Amino acid sequence: MSLKALIFDVDGTLAETEEAHRQAFNDSFACAGLGWHWSREEYGLLLRTTGGKERIRRYCVESGSEFLGDHVISSLHRHKTARYAEIIADGGLSLRPGVRELVAQARQAGMSLAVATTTNRPNVDALCVACWGCLASDMFDVIAAGDEVAAKKPAPDVYQLALKRLGLKPCDALAFEDSRNGLLSAREAGLRTVVTSSAYTRDEAFAEADWLLPDLRPETLPLELRMTLAPAARHPAA
Repeated sequence: MSLKALIFDVDGTLAETEEAHRQAFNDSFACAGLGWHWSREEYGLLLRTTGGKERIRRYCVESGSEFLGDHVISSLHRHKTARYAEIIADGGLSLRPGVRELVAQARQAGMSLAVATTTNRPNVDALCVACWGCLASDMFDVIAAGDEVAAKKPAPDVYQLALKRLGLKPCDALAFEDSRNGLLSAREAGLRTVVTSSAYTRDEAFAEADWLLPDLRPETLPLELRMTLAPAARHPAA
């Protein structure tokens, strides 16, 4: 396997963030006096729609609630984003098994690191601060966020944007995902994909994945990737 970059999804892939997102949505609904509360089961179904603002619009339609205009939805989502940052800043969020080691190994191997996510940039920064103690730009060479592209996952746009910013072809990179929408997005962009299903995606279908793993610990990684990251592979004997 010849690799120049690893491209990561964020929510569910780097860390189990969805419960924090759900709490942030519910707190924002309460603050706005909407009387809405998304249960865990309900939120699991809503996650099939990518993008927070898009989920709110879908909920308005499917629940028969009063329709909210774009301005109201955007304001509600901004409040939710701020609340999410507060929640994870309080602690309790940790990277999924193997993520920290994989990122460090890839960096030592001279690979580029990128994010291709449906979420917005402030959420990526909030996670990086909570888990690595730095902003996303200090952790990743390229960040492609959902609010920068015309179509969100499962469309390939955000991965295509990440590849464009990296200056690489799909064959030069490997994508890491946790959801079917993410897998389809990465595959449509021409990327080989590693899937580690998360708490909200365990029942989804991942037949198209190149590798389906329980986590990203070194011992569970594909042999090809382990060899690419190994010091011996980077520094062959003279």
